[in-house]
Amino acid sequence: MMAAWAAAGVSMPHYSGAQYTRFPRVSLNQMQPGDLVFWGAGGGSHVGLYVGNGLMIHSPHTGDVVKVAAVFGSPVGAVRPG
Repeated sequence: MMAAWAAAGVSMPHYSGAQYTRFPRVSLNQMQPGDLVFWGAGGGSHVGLYVGNGLMIHSPHTGDVVKVAAVFGSPVGAVRPG
């Protein structure tokens, strides 16, 4: 997430929980491409980059490759950087 948004000139912390608290919240049903979507208490468990049509880009776990996948489960929220 950091690298993608850095390309647009937006800096953000490494930890997903800090990203979740830093930017304006967006309703999950109002997400737009580029928004970050989070899981876990305080957004600290996982983050994906929303690309539209119910899909996101994320790394499922450390050591895995970045993938396009459906937004799954019950995200705790979303933010709009920039």
